Amino acid sequence: MPRPYVLLSAAVSLDGFLDDTGPERLLLSGAADFDRVDEVRASSDAILVGAGTLRTDNPRLLVNSAERRAARVADGRPEFPLKVTVSGSGELDPRAQFWHTGGEKAVYTTDKGARRAAALLGGLAGVDIVPTGPELDWRVLLEHLHDVRGVRRLMVEGGGKVHTQLVREGLADELQLAVAPLFVGQPDAPRLFGPGAYPPGRLRLVETRPVGDVVLIRYVPTAPGTGEVASAADRLWLEVACDLAALCPPSETAFSVGAVVVAADGTELARGHSREGGDPVVHAEEAALAKIDPAETRLSGATVYSSLEPCARRASRPAPCARLILDAGVRRVVTAWREPDTFVADADGNGLLAEAGADVVVLPECAERAEAPNRHLRGGAPERASGDGLS
Repeated sequence: MPRPYVLLSAAVSLDGFLDDTGPERLLLSGAADFDRVDEVRASSDAILVGAGTLRTDNPRLLVNSAERRAARVADGRPEFPLKVTVSGSGELDPRAQFWHTGGEKAVYTTDKGARRAAALLGGLAGVDIVPTGPELDWRVLLEHLHDVRGVRRLMVEGGGKVHTQLVREGLADELQLAVAPLFVGQPDAPRLFGPGAYPPGRLRLVETRPVGDVVLIRYVPTAPGTGEVASAADRLWLEVACDLAALCPPSETAFSVGAVVVAADGTELARGHSREGGDPVVHAEEAALAKIDPAETRLSGATVYSSLEPCARRASRPAPCARLILDAGVRRVVTAWREPDTFVADADGNGLLAEAGADVVVLPECAERAEAPNRHLRGGAPERASGDGLS
């Protein structure tokens, strides 16, 4: 399911609150951080808030800088990002500023909520009402934003319930927190995250910096998805594998592939790439697995990320990579690119894995990066992949 990059943005107090219980909105950020947020908005294709935030804050969700708006137009993008709200009930106030400022708007709701939203918002121009089914389905919502609205980068500005749901479902690619130097201390005040079952393990810190008197903290997830359900961390780890593929010594007779083995809690166990260490025939998955103690107990719950489908047949070594993965006890594989018939006809490593009971997830949105260092095998020039995230 191709979907946008989902960035959660929030300002919180030192004790984790989004606001206090007073009648006026508590301003946690200063001028410098408001300008930073405006820059993030300008870099996004869409900005999303929940219906609760619309009711309590009545936000406009605009790019305030005229220079940034002009730059968007110069790049061929709309002056303002698409504004999105989510409401299970469809109970939305047509008088809110959200509907009367900026460019296009979209409402994602339930089947029942769509009828209510249409009755309330039917007189407003430029509002798209999209039902996701009997219940609000975040995966359907993100797929529609990507495939129908062309959204590649989605900024989510709250509230806490929305942030909680996206993190718990493993759909948040990045968390940006502006931590303000004050305490709220009111037990009934809204918090950033609510209780529930979250993905295991620790997030990875990718940046901290002062912005005025607040501190910006950026985290990315590390915990793999489960079964055939992909998480945001799956995409980030697969991008690491694609970056490793770009490190391979070029070859005219073999693919350049990268692989990473990750435990269920997001701990990296090993990584490798084709022809690593001067071995002209070693494969990426083989190189990574060779670095792990066979007695490692976390292998049974681990995920192998490989930029190319693990091989099902090979002439250079007795066991293909799909068999090595299964023999190691790994039962989940995430890959970007199905093996073409360049060297082996009808290769089907994914099929071998699936027949043995492994869960195989293919993320085609990463295929271009996986193919980049192999373009010379198809008459092009190899390219070096680049990225951040978990690399």
